[in-house]
Amino acid sequence: MRTAALTPRLRDDALAALRATTEGGPELDVLVIGGGVTGAGIALDAVTRGLSTAVIDAQDWASGTSSRSSKLVHGGLRYLQMLDFHLVREALTERDLLISDLAPHLVKPVPFLYPLENRVWERAYVGAGIALYDTLASVNGRKRAMPLHQHVTRKGLERKFPDLRHDAAVGAIQYWDANVDDARLVSTLIRTAASYGAHAASRTQVVGLTTTSGGAVTGAELVDLETGEHLTVRARHVINATGVWTEKTESLAGTEGGLRVLASKGIHIVVPRDRIAGNVGLILQTEKSVLFVIPWSRYWVIGTTDTPYEQDLVHPVATSEDIDYVIDHANAVLSRPITREDVIGTWAGLRPLLQPGTKEGTSSAKVSREHTVASPTPGLTVIAGGKLTTYRVMAKDAVDFAIGSRATTLPSITHKIPLVGAEGLEVLQRQARDIGSRYGWDRGRMDHLLHRYGSLLGELLEMVDEDPSLGQPLAAAPAYIGAEIAYAVTHEGALHLDDVLMHRTRLNYEVADKGLAALDEIADVIAPRLGWDDATRAREIDAYRQRAQAEFAAAEQPDDAAAQAARDAAEDLAPLLPIGGEPVRPGTKPGSSPSTPATAGPAGT
Repeated sequence: MRTAALTPRLRDDALAALRATTEGGPELDVLVIGGGVTGAGIALDAVTRGLSTAVIDAQDWASGTSSRSSKLVHGGLRYLQMLDFHLVREALTERDLLISDLAPHLVKPVPFLYPLENRVWERAYVGAGIALYDTLASVNGRKRAMPLHQHVTRKGLERKFPDLRHDAAVGAIQYWDANVDDARLVSTLIRTAASYGAHAASRTQVVGLTTTSGGAVTGAELVDLETGEHLTVRARHVINATGVWTEKTESLAGTEGGLRVLASKGIHIVVPRDRIAGNVGLILQTEKSVLFVIPWSRYWVIGTTDTPYEQDLVHPVATSEDIDYVIDHANAVLSRPITREDVIGTWAGLRPLLQPGTKEGTSSAKVSREHTVASPTPGLTVIAGGKLTTYRVMAKDAVDFAIGSRATTLPSITHKIPLVGAEGLEVLQRQARDIGSRYGWDRGRMDHLLHRYGSLLGELLEMVDEDPSLGQPLAAAPAYIGAEIAYAVTHEGALHLDDVLMHRTRLNYEVADKGLAALDEIADVIAPRLGWDDATRAREIDAYRQRAQAEFAAAEQPDDAAAQAARDAAEDLAPLLPIGGEPVRPGTKPGSSPSTPATAGPAGT
């Protein structure tokens, strides 16, 4: 298989293919609206069935919920309390499939401690639940991808997590789940789909759905937010995978049917790794949610919250109250309390909470505990709910539902389609020492690169061979080498500076200044590869500086409304268009061109 590079040229070719559907070319089999993990998974599922497929997103890939998760691939231990064994088994099967076959470079096992407060009954009760968790992971007919759980004594707890308060637990149970860079998983799914022939265009917003006189959806009206061009695409099946924008996208079909989705905000904080002494993760029950303390590279990720959200869906931010809530609950078990000064980054994401039932007028629906697929009108399929871990099952269900009886002769095969970077990974791992020696990279650097790129590392090595300076760490962001920045725009579809700092790297939240010190250096690498002139370069840097300052200000605000007002001070370079009578944010105007900020719209996000 040829591995497609998500270049600006490939995006142009995708838009040309969409345009051709109304200029004498054949219509698409499937148009996917939404480039998060669900939409990306649907695109891969559809194209590998032999269906002509396109996937679009109004923003960058994964820019919504799918880059703002807890970054865990897990079976959902808490669902055992609800006796939902099928759901847990399904998620564990998907977790192990990702680790073993589909994305072993991206998904990595992580041990977690479940602290115990009672020596007898709680150890027996929780131990039985986690033993069942392990058992459900073992009945999928596959070789175990994770170690079995272990009981940990108080002395063992002190060795594994020295900074856990002595009186916080009498012992613990250690079990295993996995983590993933969620945004990289999505971009890898998109790239894999494109490698099999799917057309992929980010920064392309749906502004309308075309219908027959009887109301059946036949395609979509799009706007290329980079150029302002309007185009129409014809498709036999349109699949709405827009998460918290589900209802707004449904409304473009002019139907009252569909799914009901509410947004719930969850935030995470980032703390330097050396600030908390521990070698494993923690899972803690709070009165409102589960709190994870997750070891990740050079830092800890701590979260999350679960609060209703009624502000801008495009740019949710953590408030001062959110941050204090997470700190307070972490400090309840830490012997050395953390403070606001220890927090080097935050992010906020929106869960698309599926509401019971479907809207009146929905013809049919397939419902699971976690997600629902429905058809509010012929030609339009809607999927909502779910979790990152089970994206592949969601994608299968959505495509099955959309194509109906054809699913029998065109079944999903994504359970045996490795994502790009997976094939040949073991070879690169065995060559890692020699590669590191050749390029002057230590073991930590090699682990970082193989985790991010897998066997695609060879493409970065070619870039370094052409320009050895790209093999050097960035002066102001030494966790990354120059080739990673260049590769983000030459192979991974980044079109703007914030695409690189938000989704191709994690600089927006893994360093205290949100990557501001590295902006000039990063822009110097990007500019010639995207053909930026000096004015464009300056505009990109200024836009990211505004964004960072607005996010700093938002984190000092007491509530969502005040935080959103602070965040809105920064303007987007490729703003979404207002859809369906949405209110326009201050300083913007409806129907503005991509160079003029407009309100955040719903569709294709």
